[in-house]
Amino acid sequence: MTPEVIKPAVRTEKITYAIRDILLVADEVAKTGKEMLYLNIGDPNIYDFEPPRHLIEASYDAMLRNKNGYAPSSGIKDAVEAIRNEAGRKGIKNIHDVFVTHGASEAIDICLTALVNDGENVLTPTPGYPLYTAISAKLSAYENPYYLDESNGWQPDIEDIKKKINSKTKAIVLINPNNPTGSLYKKEILEEIIKLAEENNLVIFADEIYDKLLFDGQKHISIASLNSEVPCITFGGLSKNYMVPGFRIGWGVISGNEAKLKDYLSAINRILRSRLSANHPEQYGIKIALEGDQTHLVEAMKKLQVRRDITFEMLNKVEGISCVKPEGAFYAFPKIEIDKPDIEFVSGLIKETGVVVVHGSGFGQVPGTHHFRVVFLPNDEILRKAYQKIGDFYKKFTA
Repeated sequence: MTPEVIKPAVRTEKITYAIRDILLVADEVAKTGKEMLYLNIGDPNIYDFEPPRHLIEASYDAMLRNKNGYAPSSGIKDAVEAIRNEAGRKGIKNIHDVFVTHGASEAIDICLTALVNDGENVLTPTPGYPLYTAISAKLSAYENPYYLDESNGWQPDIEDIKKKINSKTKAIVLINPNNPTGSLYKKEILEEIIKLAEENNLVIFADEIYDKLLFDGQKHISIASLNSEVPCITFGGLSKNYMVPGFRIGWGVISGNEAKLKDYLSAINRILRSRLSANHPEQYGIKIALEGDQTHLVEAMKKLQVRRDITFEMLNKVEGISCVKPEGAFYAFPKIEIDKPDIEFVSGLIKETGVVVVHGSGFGQVPGTHHFRVVFLPNDEILRKAYQKIGDFYKKFTA
């Protein structure tokens, strides 16, 4: 007798995560013994990057001092104060709450869960980090993507955002610097977004996890620093700037008009208390990371600047591939002129060359366009080899 099948929740059907889903293809290819060149995961520790030693020692010392039990729901006092001070250095004022989470991902999940009801929506950037659409699907919210303008350096398209706002829109997400494009948003664009948020009573979700990884002397502008009244949650963490994604330490900083935020703050804190706490001993590394020696960033950016330039130059030399120069983070989002879905291009690339990138459709893109995302964390030799293989495969794919 065939057992009755257990049916999963319908809400899971639309949950995808292209960055790791593509590994299902890569793992099968790797089993054949083919040399693999991984340009798909934004984990600095897989490559030649290391966290600052004092961050590791502070966390290890906390473990030895048996700080291994539950932490306060919003985080230990020294960590919360250090994050608040860091937000102040970024120019953020009128701060009402700071909380530590299991990576910035949990902070985003909590804040969306506390805000969005069934059938409502949040404006998410396209292309953008797929976590936001995955959480929206889980919450039975519907997708409401707005486009980034490739012809304008991947800046948010303000006119498109205006068209997408409706009576069910609760918030707008900004990823700045952007994953997957590496774009850095201009002040005038941020000011336009603040204006729209105020006019439409929207919360701004400012994902600024890469705010210290900037090229060419660029300066990051935190959107919350431009207006102390607009409701804004600024997300950050240790994962990228401090090279410890495995620590799973992130945070949220809530700022803006207190009267508007009062009930929402209470809802967020109810969720924070119900899930107990973030990792405890690792929180002792937050203060020393944010306030200690930042030399690791100088060294990291020397490597990344060279690798960004190799990426930009080599990919743009391939006829049919064009790449906007990234200004922050460690990603690029090249456009490819093909007449088939980009998942076919990427799957074929992996199978034939062992070069692992992520298809652009996994991040969203303007209909009719095709892209792929590369992570330029690997060393110069690996990148040059990978881009040569990409160029050769592209010519074959489009022949």
